[in-house]
Amino acid sequence: MASIAFIGLGNMGGPMAANLVKAGHKVVAFDLVAASRDQAKADGAAIAESTVAAVKGAEVVVTMLPAGRHVLSVWNEVVPAMAKGALIIDCSTIDVESAKQSHALASKHGVGSVDAPVSGGTGGAKGATLTFMCGGEEKAFAAARPVLENMGKKIVHCGGAGAGQAAKICNNMILGISMIAVSEAFALAEKLGLSHQALFDVASTSSGQCWSLTSYCPVPGPVPTSPANNDYKPGFAAALMVKDLTLAQDAATAAGAATPLGKHAQEIYKAFDAAGNGGVDFSGIIRHVRGLSGK
Repeated sequence: MASIAFIGLGNMGGPMAANLVKAGHKVVAFDLVAASRDQAKADGAAIAESTVAAVKGAEVVVTMLPAGRHVLSVWNEVVPAMAKGALIIDCSTIDVESAKQSHALASKHGVGSVDAPVSGGTGGAKGATLTFMCGGEEKAFAAARPVLENMGKKIVHCGGAGAGQAAKICNNMILGISMIAVSEAFALAEKLGLSHQALFDVASTSSGQCWSLTSYCPVPGPVPTSPANNDYKPGFAAALMVKDLTLAQDAATAAGAATPLGKHAQEIYKAFDAAGNGGVDFSGIIRHVRGLSGK
């Protein structure tokens, strides 16, 4: 079992660190929030006084942070304090350029690195069923895989530095667009007098089938485990969807790619967030869609 430092113990990072403890690893954790540190301690992790203290002697360091600037700030603190030949894995969802800068920093100090953003939400984090989309050198990915397998069930090597982040933002652009499409279909069905269950029974076994419909249906009933059956408690918050769609648009602009539906999805989710719904599950966008009719 490995000696692992885990930095960032929020809604995703906390359960992920707990799963590493359950797998038998020695986990030393740190977070700026006292309540998060207390929960990690209750889950069996040792708590460090700082980020640098956490990584002392660690074979593997895992970070799970809000944005690229946070990742770069923390990596600039901890990477120089890590042993040469150690490994650092970032599971945050950040911009591709920040991910590449993080890899360059690690390489400069003789540390292996992997960008490994996740899909699966808080349920996946708790259940150790996350999907990891990984970027980095083959050697670093091979070293990271056994650690990631304690926190997820699908680990994919997408390519070199930043490729994991690229895959994540492309995937979540699909997700944001498809959830709006499914929500529009249900809103139209309601106007036409078609029941939720009838539409679900047809679309879920026809050409309209997609994850946003069959696993995360935005109306109560057809999929009992979807947030729609729990007053749209996240799950994956709408504010996070805004973040990911914005990352996708920034990447599209930088790459010269046309993503008109991605841009429109970003605008719709930004309006939903601005109306005070940032903490609502992103599938709650159906409420916003219904309101667009003005009736």
